[in-house]
Amino acid sequence: MSNASGPSGKTPRSIGDLLREFREHHEQMKIELGKAIVGQEEVVEQLFAAVFTRGHCLLEGVPGLAKTLMVSSLAKILDVNFKRIQFTPDLMPSDITGTNVLEEDEKGRREFRFVEGPIFTNILLADEINRTPPKTQAALLQAMQEREISIGRQTYSLPDPFFTIATQNPIEQEGTYPLPEAQLDRFMFNIKVGYPSADEEEKILTTTTRGEKPEIAKVLSVRAILNIQKLVNSVAVSPFVIKYVVALVRATRPGEADSPEVVKELLDFGAGPRAGQFLIQAGKAMAAMDGRFNIAIEDIKRIAIPVLRHRLSTNFQAQAEGMTTDKIIARLLKDIKEPAIPKYAGVDPNAIQMAPPPIQ
Repeated sequence: MSNASGPSGKTPRSIGDLLREFREHHEQMKIELGKAIVGQEEVVEQLFAAVFTRGHCLLEGVPGLAKTLMVSSLAKILDVNFKRIQFTPDLMPSDITGTNVLEEDEKGRREFRFVEGPIFTNILLADEINRTPPKTQAALLQAMQEREISIGRQTYSLPDPFFTIATQNPIEQEGTYPLPEAQLDRFMFNIKVGYPSADEEEKILTTTTRGEKPEIAKVLSVRAILNIQKLVNSVAVSPFVIKYVVALVRATRPGEADSPEVVKELLDFGAGPRAGQFLIQAGKAMAAMDGRFNIAIEDIKRIAIPVLRHRLSTNFQAQAEGMTTDKIIARLLKDIKEPAIPKYAGVDPNAIQMAPPPIQ
């Protein structure tokens, strides 16, 4: 996908044409992924949104919900490199990033050579990330934020695109190491994978016990993914949507004078500015997947819970009352008013569009 004019001098395609093409690719991706994954539509949409915005995901769910299969199937529909790391208590940082090894040539000269670790890939599946100690978990921090790693005095860039999709079991506590808040904040989405419905479970049992493996076709190349990321980044955001995002994020902070009472009573701390950045980026992906080139406030509401749930910390009172971060965010979405706007006859504020920048 590119709107650059070719050697024949053809007129560059418009943003609308590119969005229609992207929407077709998106629908094809859902069809191909549906060959291996039954249901989980919201989870799949959020995974796609992360891919299209260079984000990282944390998948949480009990064992047996096909979290690993979902990520490996996603890698199959994308023509990219995929590697999986099984996190264990004895895993070392160098097992992820790679290390310098001393080699001796035929003349007896010795020199260090860097051997790349599995992190040098496009999609990295960090399976059961909370099974390994913080020292090894931290090896992903620089990679997730800067898309590079430092070994000794050298810094190595990771392939582009690069995504980390981590999984963890939320119910098992023995032998686990909860991720620190600084690392949780690097994940765009904290996605909860739930149980399938009765009909979906019947279909799962029917299709997976035949001994047949579905053939999944590749839909997007690396170049196409990079072009889509540029396209999604060019989706317009009106000042009214930005005001709403600011109001929503600031409402999660108990230290703010005008934050709701429920937040002051039940939260120890709220979300930072990175949450607002991710809300807007994810909102752009949602709008683009719908074929629109401007964000509506409804797009923000659709992805607010998976973006914010791991950025809020509940206190003892909230835990005693059974108030989870999901419930608090849902309440804020009802209570936070949309920003006041100037009244113009016949103008829908969500439809106010800003000219998107050209895609290079």
